[in-house]
Amino acid sequence: MVFYDVIILGGGTAGCSTAWNCAKLGLKTLLIEKKTYLGGTMTAGLVVPVMKSGENQINTDFYTKLTARMHAAGGQVTYQNNHGWFNPIILKSVLEQMLLDVGVNIQYNTLSVSNDKIHTDNNLILGVDILSEYIEAKYFIDATGNLDFCKELGCHFLPQPEAFQPMSLRFIMSGIDLDKFAQWLLRMDNDREVTTVEYINSVVHLSTAYTWDSDKNWALAPLFDGAVSKNIIKDTDRNYFQVFSIAGMPDSLAFNCPRIVENLNPNIDSDIQKAYEIGKAAIYRLEKFCKIYFPGFENSYVSKIADQVGIRASRQIRGKYIYTIDDLRSGKKFKHPAVISNYPVDVHSGKKDSSRLEKTGEYQLPIESLMSIDYDNLFVAGRGLSADSLAQGALRVQASCFSMGEAVAKYLAAIG
Repeated sequence: MVFYDVIILGGGTAGCSTAWNCAKLGLKTLLIEKKTYLGGTMTAGLVVPVMKSGENQINTDFYTKLTARMHAAGGQVTYQNNHGWFNPIILKSVLEQMLLDVGVNIQYNTLSVSNDKIHTDNNLILGVDILSEYIEAKYFIDATGNLDFCKELGCHFLPQPEAFQPMSLRFIMSGIDLDKFAQWLLRMDNDREVTTVEYINSVVHLSTAYTWDSDKNWALAPLFDGAVSKNIIKDTDRNYFQVFSIAGMPDSLAFNCPRIVENLNPNIDSDIQKAYEIGKAAIYRLEKFCKIYFPGFENSYVSKIADQVGIRASRQIRGKYIYTIDDLRSGKKFKHPAVISNYPVDVHSGKKDSSRLEKTGEYQLPIESLMSIDYDNLFVAGRGLSADSLAQGALRVQASCFSMGEAVAKYLAAIG
């Protein structure tokens, strides 16, 4: 038998922050990850950059250290006053080394623990059987995103909306003349809330976007209209289009698309597989579109497709406190805040003019929204927090997930 203070299921955004902080605070920590590398959405999902979430964030020790380590490794830039522009390839090795440096025991290539491998006693989890070994722990943290561990435990979840938020499949294109593309973008689009270009140490960085919604006069709209009329892309391929430059990759762009409009259930493996199939087909249509319509893409190619689809919302735990959109909008204060943010309510839809992007003031999330109501030693970190669907749409982003993981770690270290 082996004993740990903390066992964390899932080595993604929230899981890495939780593990690093737990070990740094002196807790014997085991991190279980189903892949052979860490990072989750940031690496496997190619979700870059980390979106800025306000000036008064708390529980940012891990994010600050990660930013410094990534910069030293040549995989980070500060662009548009946001430090979170990371290289997803370099990030894999940096995350692993950070966790090893503080003594985290990482168990790779291990699927979520099934119900028959979990030992409980009333409202406590005692231990788990992993690789024919029984491992006990004082605390367990589900950072799997879809709350696979909580599902196996039979935990109570919050109701989900009938229409799921669409999944996405990100990709990277390389071989781009970014300077040529950037200068064309500046001439094409005067809206600096949509299109930005900045030279950092003589290297161009940029971002731009387009959606099929009618809330803006999108500069790229005529190009997408033309491509649909010529059957170069499908109408649904243009429902959401966004690109970002990547630190340390001066000929590449990260694509936050295609967004998959079919109403697929992110909690069902077959639906996730269907999303991946739909997304891959759309990626190669978008590649063709870019090569035809965008200056600088003449010699470009798809260099990387995300290893996992991007899921915005899936299962959500019923916690000791259910955080609501009214809490968020009112800026309600809590005794033990885990997160302070001002990221907008960002809820995607597969239908035209149905997505929601609602700016708010600053708000707090209480630590109790990360505590299971079913087990006294079970916590959640990440998008599966205890919150209603609108509030979750603001809190699911990476910066908040970092803070959630750190808040749980500090809470556990304090209670011993």
